[in-house]
Amino acid sequence: MEYHNPVLLKETVDGLNIKPNGVYVDVTFGGGGHSKEILKRLGEDGKLFAFDQDKDALENALDDDRFTLIHENFRFIKRFLRFYGVKQVDGVLADFGVSSHQFDVAERGFSTRFEAKLDMRMNQEDSLSAFHVVNEYSEEQLRQVLLQYGELRPAPAMARLIVEFRKAEPIVTSEQLKQVLKKFLPPRHENKVLAQIYQAIRIEVNQEIEVLKEFLLQTPELLKENGRLSFISYHSLEDRLVKRFIRNGMFEGEPERDMFGNFEVPLKKVGGLIVPTKEEIKINNRARSAKLRIAEKV
Repeated sequence: MEYHNPVLLKETVDGLNIKPNGVYVDVTFGGGGHSKEILKRLGEDGKLFAFDQDKDALENALDDDRFTLIHENFRFIKRFLRFYGVKQVDGVLADFGVSSHQFDVAERGFSTRFEAKLDMRMNQEDSLSAFHVVNEYSEEQLRQVLLQYGELRPAPAMARLIVEFRKAEPIVTSEQLKQVLKKFLPPRHENKVLAQIYQAIRIEVNQEIEVLKEFLLQTPELLKENGRLSFISYHSLEDRLVKRFIRNGMFEGEPERDMFGNFEVPLKKVGGLIVPTKEEIKINNRARSAKLRIAEKV
């Protein structure tokens, strides 16, 4: 399977501060680029576990005794690591969002570049697809999805139009969806608005926000003392959650303070926000919105 070079490869793996005999997890295996780099830095006694729910990624499994690929969603990280007798690890790497391979295979329906059936499932065995969201969600549910996950101001009118159109016939392909929403796609900004629409539907199909929250809540207990998290996000919804969780150990509000005004949180940030160089963006356009945050268990 053809996968592009991982975004921020060196910076993300550097962020893990790898110990040669440590235990690490790459929760978004994809083409295996980050995993290969981690294995290069591990000694004979080191261990690397990787997760990927997309069956296409299984073809990239690495032939290395130190490596185990788990065909599961990373929301179940603790459960499946425990199955392998692992309760704590030295570091966790995640490159959220859609892999370049998923974008580049037209029939998966992730890319605005191709006409395809409405799908967008990261796990092809899941029952909920983009077709179901577009054709079976109520007007109110569609409005919520487009507003919350696509941050689209005309979401109410878009939802109304979709519901109106599908009364006559189902919306089956990406091209049909584009035609239905044509009036909201000004020529100069068509690709940007389409990307927001696709993002909103994709996040709903794959429950990306719920998955991310469930996963983040497990990480403090999973990490050994001084263990590291190294996470790349691609849109503000994800990045905001990661940033807040590192800072406060929660997604909403502030943690409780003691009588001296201090609060204890399980993680501390390491360095500042890291973004790709102009050179990397030139080589890999997907890198343009990437944001890397690193944290350590205190």
